[in-house]
Amino acid sequence: MPTSSERFDEAIQHQQQGDVEAAIGQLESLLGDEPDYALAHAALSVFYSQQSEHEKAVQHGQKVCELEPNDPFSFVAMSLICQKAGKTSEAEQALMQARQAEIAVRHAASG
Repeated sequence: MPTSSERFDEAIQHQQQGDVEAAIGQLESLLGDEPDYALAHAALSVFYSQQSEHEKAVQHGQKVCELEPNDPFSFVAMSLICQKAGKTSEAEQALMQARQAEIAVRHAASG
């Protein structure tokens, strides 16, 4: 049986070959087995956003932020997803959280 990483890589290959639906199906299947696989949620947030399925994109973006609360990039990505979905206040909030996470990372690195 392929590892989660191998399954993720296969999904990305589908997407790179232009088969976004297969990529989404593969990632959703992966999350059925491993619901806290942050990279799968991150990829789905992008793929759903590209498909204009903004609510699903936002849900997966929120899950990434829950799973990776110390990663500023998670919140920057969430801000972009929310902007594309027309959720301005949520986008601003995510950007603020990105700044807070960046400050926390810098503080931890210097201390």
